[in-house]
Amino acid sequence: MESGLTNGVLVPSADDKSVVGGGGVKDVYGEDSATEDQLVTPWTVSVASGYTLLRDPRHNKGLSFTEKERDAHYLRGLLPPSVSCQDLQEKKLMHNLRQYEVPLQRYIAMMDLQERNERLFYKLLIDNVEELLPVVYTPVVGEACQKYGSIFRRPQGLFISLKEKGKILEVLKNWPEKNIQVIVVTDGERILGLGDLGCQGMGIPVGKLSLYTALGGVRPSACLPITIDVGTNNEKLLNDEFYIGLRQKRATGQEYAELLHEFMCAVKQNYGEKILIQFEDFANHNAFELLAKYRTTHLVFNDDIQGTASVVLSGLIAALKLVGGTLADHSFLFLGAGEAGTGIAELIALEISKKTNIPVEETRKKIWLVDSKGLVVSSRKESLQHFKQPWAHEHEPVKELFDAVKAIKPSVLIGTSGVGKTFTKDVVEAMASFNEKPVIFALSNPTSQAECTAEQAYTWTQGRAIFASGSPFDPVEYNGKVFVPGQANNAYIFPGFGLGLIMSGTIRMHDDMLLAASEALACQVTEENYAKGLIYPPLTNIRDISARIAAKVAAKSYELGLASRLPRPRDLVKFAESCMYSPVYRNYL
Repeated sequence: MESGLTNGVLVPSADDKSVVGGGGVKDVYGEDSATEDQLVTPWTVSVASGYTLLRDPRHNKGLSFTEKERDAHYLRGLLPPSVSCQDLQEKKLMHNLRQYEVPLQRYIAMMDLQERNERLFYKLLIDNVEELLPVVYTPVVGEACQKYGSIFRRPQGLFISLKEKGKILEVLKNWPEKNIQVIVVTDGERILGLGDLGCQGMGIPVGKLSLYTALGGVRPSACLPITIDVGTNNEKLLNDEFYIGLRQKRATGQEYAELLHEFMCAVKQNYGEKILIQFEDFANHNAFELLAKYRTTHLVFNDDIQGTASVVLSGLIAALKLVGGTLADHSFLFLGAGEAGTGIAELIALEISKKTNIPVEETRKKIWLVDSKGLVVSSRKESLQHFKQPWAHEHEPVKELFDAVKAIKPSVLIGTSGVGKTFTKDVVEAMASFNEKPVIFALSNPTSQAECTAEQAYTWTQGRAIFASGSPFDPVEYNGKVFVPGQANNAYIFPGFGLGLIMSGTIRMHDDMLLAASEALACQVTEENYAKGLIYPPLTNIRDISARIAAKVAAKSYELGLASRLPRPRDLVKFAESCMYSPVYRNYL
C-alpha cells in the first residue's frame, strides 16, 4: 500500500511507520504517537486543498509544494511557478529577519511565520536557536507582552476569564486539538520582572510552548497555551484603549480560588490524569499556594520556582569543577526571597542533603536570603511570609546587601530580585576579596533588570568571577582574555523535563526528578566549555541535551513508581529521541 489521499485524508503507508521501544508508533515525518495512550493506532490527517491549504499553518509549505503536489491539491496558479526547498526558505527568512533593527519587529515576524507555516517556524528556531531564542523568549517576549494589545493578530491559545466561570469545561472543548499533553498557564500578574500585565501575559505561555516543541520535541498539536484573566491592577493597561483583557481590578480571595479550582478540575476531566500543567508567572502568594494545593492531585510544575531552581543548581554543580569542593563546602547568599530565590535555595538544600545524608533542616543553614527589608533572620520570623520562614536563621539584623555580604562571606552570590544594578561595585569587590573565584549569578530578567552585567562581574573581580545570568550577555574581553558568560536559562531544563514526564506517562511530580534533571544538564558541560569559563553547554546542542534530561527524568519516574507507560523502554535516550517532533516537511502525495 502506498501513501496517498483517501477521501481527502492523507494516509501513510505501512512503510512510513516503525514501532519504537516501549510501544508506540513513529512516522518518518515526525508526527509521533509514541507518547500517546494507544500502542499502535494508524493516524490520519485531514488535508484541505487549494486556497484553504495555503492558509493552514499546520500543512502549508509555501513555495515548497512540488509540481505534482500542486496538481494533486488544486494549487496551480495559486503560487508563483518557482519551487523552493525548505532550506532555501529558511535561508531567505533568516536574511529577512536580520534586516530588522528593532528586536520587537523580529518577534512579530516570527509570530507571523508561526501562524503561516508552522514547520518552517520550528525549523528556523531549531537551526538558529542561539540567535532566535532571545527573540521568541526572554528578553524580547517581555516587550511583546507589554505591547501585546497593539501587536495582537490572532489568538494562539485559550483566554479564560471570569466571564467563563461555570463554563470552563465547555471552553476547553472549543480548542480544536483533543490530544493535549502539556498546558502552560499564566494569570499575567508577575510577567518576568515587568509586573502585572494582565491578559497580555499570553506571550509567555505561547513562547514557552514554542520552546517545548523546538527544544524538547513535544508536538505543537499537543501543546496548549492558556491565560486566566481575572483582571489587572495595572492602571496604564486599564486606561489603554488597545488593552485586550477584562477592564477591572484583579479578583482575589475566594473568587480567584474558585475560578482556578474549576479550571484545574476541568483540565483533568477533559485531558486526563497525565496532562502536564505548567504554572508560569503567577505572583508569589498564588504561585506557592497553587503548587502546594494541586501537587498531590495533578501533574503540576512551576517553572519560576522549580525550573529556575533546577537550571541554577545545574550551573552550581558544574561550577564546582572550576571552584573546587562540594556543594556542602560552600555558602550561599541570595538577593531576592520570592518564587525563584526560595525555590533555588530549597533545591540546593535538598541536593546537599541527598549527597551528605544531613537533614534538609540543617543544610538550609548554609543558605541566606536578603529581601527588601534586609537579611532574613529569626528575629523577623513572625512577620515573614510562610515560604521565607525556613530561611530565617540566627543572626543580628542586617539592612543592606553589602553589609550582608561582609557578614556572611558567601562563596556564591545569587540575584533573583527583579531589580537591576543591585550587585554594585562594592558588593562584587567584597565577594572577590574573600573568594579566589567568586560565583556570581545575576538571574533577573529581562536584561535591563539583571543585578549586574557580565562586563561588570568580570571587571570588578579582575576576571576571576564564575558568572551566569538569566538573559544573554555578549562575551567580554578583559586583559586580553575572552570570557563567555553562562546563561542560566530555564530553556535548558523545562522542555526536556516535560518530555521526560510525558514519554513515561508520569502522573505526579517529585523533587527528585528536578535533581535528576540538574545533574543530567551538568554532565553535558565539556572540558572545552570549562576552558572558556562556561558552566552550561552551548544551546546549539539543546535537542540532544533535552533528550538526555528527558531520559534521566523518566528513569527517576520509573524508579519512584510514578510512571504509567509500561513496560519501561530499554534505552530511554533513544526512546526520547524517537518521541521528538521533526519540522521537516511532509510529502503530500
